[in-house]
Amino acid sequence: MNSLAISRLWTSKNIAHSNPILDFLVPALSFPPRSRRYASTTSSTANPSPSPLQDGPPKRRKPLSLEQRAFLDSALRVNQAGELAATLIYTAQTPPLLRSHPQLRSLMQHMHSQEAGHFSTFNALLARHRIRPTLMYPVWTVAATALGWGTAMLGREAAMACTEAVETEIGSHYNGQVRVLLGWMREMEEKGEEVGDELRELIGELKRIRDEELEHLDTAVGEDSREAKGWPVLNTVIRGGCRGAIWVSERV
Repeated sequence: MNSLAISRLWTSKNIAHSNPILDFLVPALSFPPRSRRYASTTSSTANPSPSPLQDGPPKRRKPLSLEQRAFLDSALRVNQAGELAATLIYTAQTPPLLRSHPQLRSLMQHMHSQEAGHFSTFNALLARHRIRPTLMYPVWTVAATALGWGTAMLGREAAMACTEAVETEIGSHYNGQVRVLLGWMREMEEKGEEVGDELRELIGELKRIRDEELEHLDTAVGEDSREAKGWPVLNTVIRGGCRGAIWVSERV
C-alpha cells in the first residue's frame, strides 16, 4: 500500500472515530483509468435483426460523429471535476459550520451525500468510456477545499451563498448539456435512426443530477444565502470562478 493510500485510510478512520458528528465526510474518491479511448454511446453500427412483431423496416444505428464524441469526452470530464469540487466544498464547510450550527448536520449530510453520489456516477462513466480526468485535479482539489473552508469561516450565510453561486452555474451547465443531447436524439429520430439506450440513460442521469443541484440552490436561498455580507460580490466572484474552472476543465 503506497503512502497516499495509507494517508487516506488513516484520515478516514480518524474522522469517523474522533468526530462522530462528521462521520459522513468520507467520500469515495476513486479515480477512473486515464486512457483516452472513447466508446460510442451506440453499441453497434450494424442494423439490428428484424423482429417478426416489428412494423416496417428496422431502424438504423449510427455511430457518433467525431464532433459528438469530442463533446461527450469534454462534458463528462468537466462534470466529474465539478462533482469532485462540490464534494470537497461540503467536506471543508461542514466542521466549522457544525461547531456553531449543529442543527445543520442533517442538511449538510444530505447535500454531501448527493454530491458524493454524483461524483461516483461520473467516475463510472469516465471509466466505462475510457475518458481521462482533467489534468487540473490537484488545483481544483486545493481551490474547492479553500473555498469551502473560507466561506464557512465567514458564517452560515456565506457558506450558503457559496452553495447558491456554485449551483447556479452548475445547474445552467447541466441544462446546456441536456439541450444538446436532446437535440441529437430528435435528429436521430427524424432520420429514422435508432437512439441507443446509453444516450437515453445519460440524458436521464443528467436531468436527475441537475434537479438535485437546483434543489441545493433553493435550499441555500432558503437558508439566507443572500443575507451574507457582501453577497453581490461573493456571488459574482464565485460564479466567475466556476465558469473559468468549467472552461479550463473542458479543455485540459
